[in-house]
Amino acid sequence: MAVYVSKKDEAFRDYAQTAPPLKVLLSVCMPLALYQAMQAIFKILDALMASHIGAGAVSAISSLSQITNMVTAIGGGLAVGGCIHISESYGGGDYDEVKRATSTLYVGTIIASSLMALVLIPFAAPFLRILQTPEELITEGLGYFRVEIISLVLTFFNTVYIAIERSRGHSRRILVLNLIVIGIKLGLSALFVYVLNGTVIMISVATVISQLFISCFAVYTMSHDDGVFRFSIKAVSARRSTVLPILNLSYPVAAEKMLFAAGKVIINAMSGVYGALTVGALGISNNIGGLTTNWHSGTLDGATSLISQNRGAGRYRRTLQIFYRLLLVDVIIGLIGYTLVTLTLPGLARIFAQSKNNFDPEFASMIVDIHRYEMIGYMTLGVNSAVNALFFGFGFTKLVMVLNVARVFLFRVPVLWILQEFTRMGAEAVGVTMMISNVATGIASALMAIPIIIKIMRMKDSVEEEV
Repeated sequence: MAVYVSKKDEAFRDYAQTAPPLKVLLSVCMPLALYQAMQAIFKILDALMASHIGAGAVSAISSLSQITNMVTAIGGGLAVGGCIHISESYGGGDYDEVKRATSTLYVGTIIASSLMALVLIPFAAPFLRILQTPEELITEGLGYFRVEIISLVLTFFNTVYIAIERSRGHSRRILVLNLIVIGIKLGLSALFVYVLNGTVIMISVATVISQLFISCFAVYTMSHDDGVFRFSIKAVSARRSTVLPILNLSYPVAAEKMLFAAGKVIINAMSGVYGALTVGALGISNNIGGLTTNWHSGTLDGATSLISQNRGAGRYRRTLQIFYRLLLVDVIIGLIGYTLVTLTLPGLARIFAQSKNNFDPEFASMIVDIHRYEMIGYMTLGVNSAVNALFFGFGFTKLVMVLNVARVFLFRVPVLWILQEFTRMGAEAVGVTMMISNVATGIASALMAIPIIIKIMRMKDSVEEEV
């Protein structure tokens, strides 16, 4: 199968492998990090609109969003696994495989997401009960959850499209595209909530409409693109050399994301012993934390592509150069975030505790009590993010799965159970649990990274890098 590589794609491949590591890292990762930061702000504004409806709406969305995350983990896994395989092939110059993997990934994603939606929409209520969702939250948010599942098909597809664009270095396109989407989503949500006095269902409808914009843009660009990244039905392949690498890289990521989200669902259920508002306060605390940790998510996405590309080209020493600079950047982001949130936390909590013309001081106090502990883990989560990028870039997706499963089921759920059974802490026990989990995860990541770094250092560099 003859393929054509555009000059722009070829130029980015050379840039990723030869330009100064810090320059490449910042130019690729910062637009993605800014996009993720905007996503965090978007979630906060979305929660504020929900709080206008009422505290019950906030708790329903906070609880059900974790369940939705658990379902969409499959799409996230396919996006990460496919991106790693595509980036490695792209870096190694195997453009035939890039073409096959890109087209096959699109088709596989559409099939998987459609099947998931067909199963979950009619059985939404029993599915939520199996996950021990409080009955009052099911009553409040069942319609919201069903509409969210409808958006799942679009979200799966969009996640894969963005991952492929990321592997090409199109960070600015991703940033601009998603800023437009955020504007559409927030504008519609504000219209539905403040003008039309809509319910939480309308907030989800706004999500569907905004995601549809990305999908339409993606369909147009992937069918009109030039070169190896253009979708072609003829390039869709069932050959083992294309499908198995994607699946082997994807399933640990999907399992990790699903189990991590499931762990959060368990934490939400356990937090319910302190009252339904605690679930909402924990969700708000997570959103506030996202103002910092979402920057880490952006740098992780960009660095994973850079590391896997250089690995595909045999430039092992360069992969470590990128990792060390990423580690420094992520720790600095965590430190800046900790400083800023320390100064603004009471004010942020007060904003979220405002419902229409009423202020709930108990809810505001609960948010502060939880997050003042959770924020201590900002810098260690930066370490974890950098290590995850290194592991993803080298295809060690199972190690990332182990780390993040331990984060929830070793460092989080058992800790909260112990605090509930053997201490007299109130809702702040949830914050202490998050702190212990986030700090322990960072330490475990650093320890697991040491033998991997030694292994990479022993690998023989390619002839091109030695020259």
